[in-house]
Amino acid sequence: MTHAKLTSLMARGTEFFGCETAILCGAMSWVSERNLVAAISNAGGFGVIACGAMTPELLDAEIAATKVLTDKPFGVNLITMHPMLFDLIDVCARHDVSHVVLAGGLPPKGSIEAIKQKGAKLICFAPALALAKKLVRSGVDALVVEGMEAGGHIGPVATSVLAQEILPEMASQVPVFVAGGIGRGEAIAAYLEMGAAGVQLGTRFACASESIAHPNFKKAFFRASARDAIASVQIDPRLPVIPVRALKNAGTEAFTAKQREVANLLDSGTVDMMEAQLQIEHYWAGALRKAVIDGDVEGGSLMAGQSVGMVTKEEPVADIIAQLMAQAAEALERRVA
Repeated sequence: MTHAKLTSLMARGTEFFGCETAILCGAMSWVSERNLVAAISNAGGFGVIACGAMTPELLDAEIAATKVLTDKPFGVNLITMHPMLFDLIDVCARHDVSHVVLAGGLPPKGSIEAIKQKGAKLICFAPALALAKKLVRSGVDALVVEGMEAGGHIGPVATSVLAQEILPEMASQVPVFVAGGIGRGEAIAAYLEMGAAGVQLGTRFACASESIAHPNFKKAFFRASARDAIASVQIDPRLPVIPVRALKNAGTEAFTAKQREVANLLDSGTVDMMEAQLQIEHYWAGALRKAVIDGDVEGGSLMAGQSVGMVTKEEPVADIIAQLMAQAAEALERRVA
C-alpha cells in the first residue's frame, strides 16, 4: 500500500520522463557519461549526460555510445554560455534526445524554440520564484529547484526554503524536481508530499560502481563529512563568478588565484566579460577532470554536495535507487501509522 502511495506521488515525474522512478541524476561533468547515465536509466531512474565543455562531435559520440548501453530514455544537460550551444542543440535533435536540461543561466534567445522544435522536453533550473514564473511563461516544460547544499555550481538559497517558495506556486503548472542535499529517501518523501514531481541527486551517484570516477576521487568522498563540502569565495565583485561547492583541498586555493588572474585580464581589456566567464568555466572543467579522471584529489576539484557524508561505500546504481525508494516508502508508512 505504501509503495502504491510512493508510486502515485511520483506518477507525474515518471510520466514526464518515461521512466519507472522519478529520480533524475544531476549532470556532473566527467562523471555523468555513458556508463553512469545508462546505468541510472536501466535501473529505472533518469540519466543525464553532462555535456559541459564538449564539442558537438564529442557530444554526438557520447549520445551514440549511451544508446548502445541502454534503450531507456535519458537526457542531455547543456550549458547556456557554451559558444556552440545551438550546434549542440542540433546534435541532440539529430539523435531524437527526449529531454534537454539547460543550466548556467537564462536560456539565450531562440534556444527554447530550437530545443522544442523536434519535440524534446526542456528542463531549466529555477533559483528563485520570479525566475521560475518567467521560465514557464517562456515555454519551459519542467523546473529543477536546486538549493545551495548541492555540489558544483550553486545559488545562495537553501533547498528547503526554495521548495517552500516555489512548489506551492509552480507545481500545479509544470513538473518541479527538487535538488540539493538529498541523500536519503525520507527527504524524497517529504518533497513529494510538498508537491514535487520527483527529485534530482548527483553526489549520491558519484561513487556508484558504474561511475568511472578514479578510486582516489571516490575515497575522498567516503572520507568526507557534510562540513567538508564548502562553497568557493568570490574575490572580485566585478567578476560574476557563480560559487562552486567542492571538498576543500589545494584546488580550492588555486581557484582563488585563477579569479585574480582573470580579473586582471578583464581590467587590462585583454578579455571581455563573456571570455572571462568562459575561462572560469574551463578552469572548473580542467580541475574536475584532474580529480575525476586522473585521481589528483589535491590539485583537482572534488565537486560534492553536503550530502557527501551519506556516501560511504561503492554500490551499484540499482542498489542506491532501491535503498532510496525503500526509505521513502517507509517514511510514508510512518506518516500513515
